[in-house]
Amino acid sequence: MKAYRTSAKIKIGLIVAAVLIAVSSLVYTNRLAERVTQQEQEAVRLWARAIEFQAQTNVTNPYLATFGSIEELLESSRIRSVLSDSLTAEYAVALGWARIMPPTDGLDFVFNEIIEPAEFSVPAVISDSLTGDVLIWQNVDVDSLASYEQQQKELQALVARFDEMNEPIRFEFHSGEIQYVHYGESELASLIRWFPPIQMGFVALFILVGYLGFSYVRRSEQSNLWVGMAKEAAHQLGTPLSSMMGWLEMLRMRSGGDADTMATVDELDQDVERLRRVADRFEKIGSRPELTNTNLAPVLGNVADYVRRRIPQLGSEVKLDLLVEEGLAAQLNPDLFEWVIENLSKNALDAIEGDGQITIEAKRREDDVWIEVRDSGKGIERGAQRHIFRPGFSTKRRGWGLGLSLAKRIVDEYHGGSLTLVSSAPGKGTTFGISLRPADGRAIDPGGARPR
Repeated sequence: MKAYRTSAKIKIGLIVAAVLIAVSSLVYTNRLAERVTQQEQEAVRLWARAIEFQAQTNVTNPYLATFGSIEELLESSRIRSVLSDSLTAEYAVALGWARIMPPTDGLDFVFNEIIEPAEFSVPAVISDSLTGDVLIWQNVDVDSLASYEQQQKELQALVARFDEMNEPIRFEFHSGEIQYVHYGESELASLIRWFPPIQMGFVALFILVGYLGFSYVRRSEQSNLWVGMAKEAAHQLGTPLSSMMGWLEMLRMRSGGDADTMATVDELDQDVERLRRVADRFEKIGSRPELTNTNLAPVLGNVADYVRRRIPQLGSEVKLDLLVEEGLAAQLNPDLFEWVIENLSKNALDAIEGDGQITIEAKRREDDVWIEVRDSGKGIERGAQRHIFRPGFSTKRRGWGLGLSLAKRIVDEYHGGSLTLVSSAPGKGTTFGISLRPADGRAIDPGGARPR
């Protein structure tokens, strides 16, 4: 029990660590996405401001006519008589420079290299404030062969979506005309934003595959260990059992018909037979047992009789009732299935403190044969219920924690049925349920298991 609590704490700690790592990754990646988004927003604002500056700048010199008049004066004879030729030439150069002011090279560079190419990856469109029509768009996939109305319909849908993501940027021309820049999120920012969930998905898938593989290997190792231990126990029991059977035959021969001696020999013979059956059960672990159509009444009756003989040794009044439908038969291996019912019955006895009740009931349902083992014992704590079928788990101080695990394996894997905990509550007892395949059309063994 303590080991499983420690294991549960370790698992919880690993889960918490995994969650913290995932949250840290999400927070970091979101911050990175926000920084990329901010940089893209600044690029869009710069683009909008460049358009606004280009629109508001008057590139036509308003003094061209005045400069023409001055040039005529410089050419007149009256001015030439006053000014020297060198000074007149200097004025002419200065006049020529003033006529081309302001220079347009910088504005042409801004318009040709920044505004028109729009060297950024953010999808953006520019709409008119009066008509609402989209005038310019960049990094937006619009069908060039579609009609103007269809293009505007697609672009207006983009405008609505972009406005939900970012507030549009307003700019004004020198004539008072107002336009808006609507922009969204670049593919790079979207990829960064979606990367953490995708990454967590792949990590979770990897962990799941690793966990399933590790669990399979662990179960296989445990299964091989159980099989090896069971077969070794059967082998070790075989030699002394054979010797004891020989000694019993010698006692019978030398008893001389004494009633007390023969009674003792018969009891010993029953115990030896039981040990032989236990060894036979161990021997069958790990191999596929033969299932036969068997009447359940004799099988369950043998177990009930055995358990009843143990009750007086406990010094308490425990009543065991056996309820079996008449003619009920199932596909099972009698020796192994007796072991299952025996184990459940012994656990029920151990769970009853003082007087109590054990009930073994078997009945036919629509698709299976259902067997319940109920007791009025102390029950199982809720936190321990999910662990009871795990190897090594036990609520008893001296328990090995293998009984229920082996019983479930015998029912689930060898008989194709299921062993489940139906209900249990502290102070209200426990109920285990077994589902078996009903007998098919083959002959039914009326005797079931051999008598003990």
